[in-house]
Amino acid sequence: MATRIRFLSAASLFAILLVVPLAARAQPLDFPVLVPLTGFLSLEGQSQRDGALLAFQLAAGGLTIRHDVADTGVSPEVAVNALERALEGKPVAIVASMLGTQMLAMLPVAAENKVPLITISGTAKITELGNPWVFRFFPGDNVVKVAHARYVVEALGKKRPAIIYQNNAYGQSGLRYLTKAFAQLGVTPVFSEGVDVTIKDLLPVLSKAKAAGADVIIPHLHAPSTALLVKQAAFGDLDLPIVSGSALATPSTAALLDPVELQGACAESASEPSAPDSPEGERFLAEYRKQYGVDPDAYALAQYDGTAMVLHAIAAGARAPDAIRAALAADSYKGIAMTYKSDGAGNMAHSAIIVCYDGTSRTPKIVKRYDDIAALK
Repeated sequence: MATRIRFLSAASLFAILLVVPLAARAQPLDFPVLVPLTGFLSLEGQSQRDGALLAFQLAAGGLTIRHDVADTGVSPEVAVNALERALEGKPVAIVASMLGTQMLAMLPVAAENKVPLITISGTAKITELGNPWVFRFFPGDNVVKVAHARYVVEALGKKRPAIIYQNNAYGQSGLRYLTKAFAQLGVTPVFSEGVDVTIKDLLPVLSKAKAAGADVIIPHLHAPSTALLVKQAAFGDLDLPIVSGSALATPSTAALLDPVELQGACAESASEPSAPDSPEGERFLAEYRKQYGVDPDAYALAQYDGTAMVLHAIAAGARAPDAIRAALAADSYKGIAMTYKSDGAGNMAHSAIIVCYDGTSRTPKIVKRYDDIAALK
């Protein structure tokens, strides 16, 4: 009897030892979403969140992934605090804010804790600091501004651009790379001025741009400022073409304007998800409309693709942050918007488009594509 008891005890212990690692493996992986849902970037931030959440729904492939959402607002301190709280859950990766100032503050924390940040921030500097833990799935300013400037000069024949930019890290990045891209084309802007996100009257700066002899207005602004500039330009009979940064290509920005106010305005972007060219793109568009009741923008699609690439790496066996980082750094991934491949610095997207509005609707048409753009240094 004693021998049998000892055998049963050993068998029970073996069973416990067998079950514990299985249970541990069954624990959901943590992949939180930290994005700006309030403040001046709320429209773009909500698109970023919605794209990520749709990827967890459609691309997880049966994986159990915990993906809590936290609002980073627009403060770098709030973003860092959200990141530090998220790190307590030992995440395998993090969907990180698209706001450049927040990303710059989050990068050292991510490097210290060795966790990949998956972002769609356009601020070029975030991949220029040698941080191996950041991956950008939206073309950075050093890529997309090449397309932006080429369209202005080569397609429109304009040689006297005026750049109106947001006076924060995002705007300054756009100014830097627009100036470089124009210089490569032998063009020098005749005017450039930064504006605060709180400014509600942009007619004075538009008037100064026109007085400087500009033949085209180049805004690089967040969504609310972009909509305000386009509306006031139309109201003030500016009579100059507008070729904007990516904010004007989004449905949420277009919804703030009448179609006639949009007439002739153009914008650079990474994609136009409302005009899919593949079965996967059609499925994404249909599901996004079903879930959120609106059309997706390029930010939503870029974050969907970035999140889906991480989920693909997890499904292939990368279950730890360093393994996911290695997969993102080495692999290519055919997303819906484009094929993504790191350039060695974490820049994953290398294509851009130009879209324009015809004045009859709030849905723009693709007028030019630029693929495999060589990034400005």
